[in-house]
Amino acid sequence: MTKFSYPIYPTGKGYLTETIQLKYISSAIASNTLPESAHRMPNIISLSAPNDIEKPIQFWQLYSVIGQDRIVNIVKNFYERVYSDEAWFSSVFSRIAGINHHINTQSSMWIDVMGGGFGYHGGEYRLSFHHTHNAFQLMNEKGAQRWMKLMAEALNASSEHMTEDPRVRISINTFLTYFFGKYAEEFKFNNVTIFGKTNPSVKRKINFLNMSSDAIEALTESELKEALTLRGVDVSSYNGKTDLVNKALRL
Repeated sequence: MTKFSYPIYPTGKGYLTETIQLKYISSAIASNTLPESAHRMPNIISLSAPNDIEKPIQFWQLYSVIGQDRIVNIVKNFYERVYSDEAWFSSVFSRIAGINHHINTQSSMWIDVMGGGFGYHGGEYRLSFHHTHNAFQLMNEKGAQRWMKLMAEALNASSEHMTEDPRVRISINTFLTYFFGKYAEEFKFNNVTIFGKTNPSVKRKINFLNMSSDAIEALTESELKEALTLRGVDVSSYNGKTDLVNKALRL
């Protein structure tokens, strides 16, 4: 089995990192992709990717694995496709600036969100301003589909920049899928992403034998039910959190 020793690259919070992390975790909890305690789980909130291949890489941990140069190369591949595309699409970008400007700003945003430190000055305000003013012509069904198509092609052509860790591409897919969901809701277009497989659901492993009474009582009702069910307990006979806690304490 391949062994990893992350972080390879030093990490740091940027202008967007913590804000996007908190918003993503909240949405992932709502969709049952992350457990309710995700905000308190070190392997999830850390900026360093987990070395355990069984644990997914969260997208704010990507910088610790691939660093700046690989991110820039992936983004560069994408914008080379953009500037070679049909005029109705490419002209929106060329009207703003040349290709190097877009490579630099997009890379800075990725690096910032992915745990590479302060790279995208202006944070969420700048990101929102760009999409509502500079790129507004493409924030629709047609523009979104073309952007996704070109990015998916760029990702497929950039496997050499994603290291030997198979979780990297999946994490990038998760990153892009999250942002497209956000934009689809904001600009009212259909959200059908084509990037590929995204991070699997994470379930918190709870071992009552290694927990204090206070730690058990701090669990949510759903966490208690799930952990007890995995221990073979029929939770349907317990009414409310107090009964579940008492059962857990007796195990």
